[in-house]
Amino acid sequence: MSVDFAALAARVDQAAVAGEAVEQLTAGTELTVADAYRVQEALVARRLGRGERLVGVKLGLTSAAKMAQMGVDEVIWGRLTDAMSIADGDAVSTGGLIHPRVEPEVAFRLGAGGEPVAVAAALEVIDSRYADFRFTLPDVVADNTSAAGFVLGPWRPIPAGLANFGVLLEVDGQVVETGSTAAILGDPWRALQRGLKLAGGAGLVPQPGWVLLAGAATAAVPLPGAGHVRAVVEQLGGASLEVRP
Repeated sequence: MSVDFAALAARVDQAAVAGEAVEQLTAGTELTVADAYRVQEALVARRLGRGERLVGVKLGLTSAAKMAQMGVDEVIWGRLTDAMSIADGDAVSTGGLIHPRVEPEVAFRLGAGGEPVAVAAALEVIDSRYADFRFTLPDVVADNTSAAGFVLGPWRPIPAGLANFGVLLEVDGQVVETGSTAAILGDPWRALQRGLKLAGGAGLVPQPGWVLLAGAATAAVPLPGAGHVRAVVEQLGGASLEVRP
């Protein structure tokens, strides 16, 4: 049976725009992961058609625990647009989100040829568009890996090693998650290379200034209805956002 990639992309896109959950795509359509990436491409094309710009890529399932949970041995990836960017310290409203969660990450800024030129602490806001926050691997890939927003801290020179820096996630000054950059494929550098390879395999050519989110260093936590959220990465500083209803 043929898959209507455009129709599936429209369903997920409309859910995100309306802030209303939809049934899993796989509940009515048999999807492979390869199919799901075609849905993702069509989904992001809709956003670009509304005037958004592609500004980078993000990785998901970069921890061994998450891979085991989903029964896979490969990371997944999604696309970032300028509309997802939140300035460090700015406010974000939960009003148009469905199941918002937040996680601390490491971000790379890319230069010519996809070479990393700087690194920063980051926050990613993820928001699955599926009812009851339930989804299969193809569902989450089709949903652009739940991408909703990202915050970048100040860019820093890339240190000699990134493999075991401490990471904190704070909500209103209270530490809610602790972890290490080692949770990101053992080393964020490894995640960077994997992400560039996957994106390149899909025909994306990284542009100078693009961002690569290397993956979460801790579990994601629900985004509070209001408050201050901050990620702190050892030697890299922090990134924060204010949450408003």
